[in-house]
Amino acid sequence: MLTSTRTDNPHDIYRNRIRKAHLRLARLTRRFEQLANLRLAVALAGIVLAVVALSSPAVAATWLYIPVAIFLGLVIAHARSERGRRRAALQVEFYERGLSRLENTWQGTGIASADFAAEDHPFAADLDLFGPASLFELLCTARTRAGEDVLARWLLQPAGHDEIASRREAIQHLQPDLDLREELALLGGGVRARVDPALLTNWGEAPPSFSKLTTLLLRVGAFIGSAGLITSFVLWILQIWGPLLFWLFLLALWGLFSLRGYRIQRTIMALEEPRRELGVLAAVLRRLETYPVTAPRLIELRESLRAGNLSASRAIQRLDRLIQWLDAGRNMLFAPLAWFLMLPLHVTLAIEAWRLRAGPSIRRWLEALGEYEALCALASYAWEHPDDPWPELITSGPVYEGDDLGHPLLPESDCIRNSVSLGPGAGARAWVVSGSNMSGKSTLLRTVGINAVLAFAGAPVRARSLRLSPLAIGATIRLEDSLQAGRSRFYTEISRLKQLLEIARGDRPLLFLLDEILHGTNSHDREVGSAAIVRSLVAAGAIGLVTTHDLALTGVAEEMSGEVVNMHFCDELRGGELVFDYRVRPGILERGNALDLMRSVGLDV
Repeated sequence: MLTSTRTDNPHDIYRNRIRKAHLRLARLTRRFEQLANLRLAVALAGIVLAVVALSSPAVAATWLYIPVAIFLGLVIAHARSERGRRRAALQVEFYERGLSRLENTWQGTGIASADFAAEDHPFAADLDLFGPASLFELLCTARTRAGEDVLARWLLQPAGHDEIASRREAIQHLQPDLDLREELALLGGGVRARVDPALLTNWGEAPPSFSKLTTLLLRVGAFIGSAGLITSFVLWILQIWGPLLFWLFLLALWGLFSLRGYRIQRTIMALEEPRRELGVLAAVLRRLETYPVTAPRLIELRESLRAGNLSASRAIQRLDRLIQWLDAGRNMLFAPLAWFLMLPLHVTLAIEAWRLRAGPSIRRWLEALGEYEALCALASYAWEHPDDPWPELITSGPVYEGDDLGHPLLPESDCIRNSVSLGPGAGARAWVVSGSNMSGKSTLLRTVGINAVLAFAGAPVRARSLRLSPLAIGATIRLEDSLQAGRSRFYTEISRLKQLLEIARGDRPLLFLLDEILHGTNSHDREVGSAAIVRSLVAAGAIGLVTTHDLALTGVAEEMSGEVVNMHFCDELRGGELVFDYRVRPGILERGNALDLMRSVGLDV
């Protein structure tokens, strides 16, 4: 195994590998074209030699073996060259994707699955975890759906202290091994394995399709029937026996197949969707089974890929071969012989035997594979961001202390960092952040939340440092009305606030991130309701941030002195344009910018 060493920064390493892959691709492309031309030349020479051999007795026909042998050798060399060329192209693609993540041009190029989180999840949509230009798209390098599922679950469900420590140790073990990540990306020719873990595990754990007696009868009947069918057919062709015996055997086999035809077809149809990707799955599993590890979490995962003497990769590879035999039986040229041999029935019974032996292990295999891929994805992120620190996790709290926090989805050149300190010993449990439009209030909430998500997933964070205790996360940043569900935005918001209060009373203290709270109602109700919600959350032991345009809410800091403080963003008008510095400061905002913004776009106000 080759292990990458950090002798340079990630940009330089990616650019260097892209350059080498391009050179390799150019060299293999030239060789590919030369072999194609040579193959054509040999074919033409063979045709000429054949014509001469047919027209002149001086040239023996055995001379034709020479161009035929050369042509076959060139076909093999041409295919090998094409595989090498394809691999070099995938290497270029792999490293260009890595470089695009570093240069912030990755949006829209990765896996942007938006269906992982439920509609009522307390922070997934608010913190841009899924969908285009999301945290998931930035992080996910998984080759399989199992890896995507595990990574998504880690982002959605904050882990405990011991679990995070276990993940971190494994990630740090995988972090420097860029060659492993490249190899996993190239396995199977770059094809993604989209096998649905639930579909495969449910199939593997389903009750037997046939009883032991029925299986035995089907096997014996298929062997006797196919042997009799072939024998009777040969006897008929040789005119030793008439066609009656052949038709009797054919009718018996048809009856045998029809007797359990429904269950046979059910076994076959259950594998229709995953059958094209099982080869990729087996290749990825085989590489992970042989990867040398020392981290306890990785050792445990590697052991999970075995069931006694049965390894996951060999088992999946055998299933893949059986399905290939099924596909061969559908080939128009091979189908008559497959029917004579009763190949569909024999293969179906072999698949059923495989399922009974290995099926109960599928869930464990896919879960281990998914965890491995999720760890590799976070290791890739850690490798690409060597300046991002690992958060300090403490057991007592609630505490959230972030120094120079930045948003990981923003380019570093555009990322203005702010420090946030929340908790009983940090001066305040909650901030009321006032500020004008476009001043950075919502971005601050997302920055605090998304770094908490990274920390609780086991990843590094975008900050100078981050110290935090176990926390639940809840937000009301991106809430919308729903015409189909008949809900207004205001109703959606108060439903979410009720959900957050319930979470705050649970086992974990809540980190709440409330944006423009209750802005969908009148000012009096908003003032009374917002203050009451902040008081209730703080009383329940929660910590967090509330942003507002309504300066009346800032009065709750005076009412709850020592637990709530006022902070603000400000701006200034320069030459008719609003200028923001996106820095959060102590105190209350003294002026708004709504009128200035309207005037700046030409409205007469």
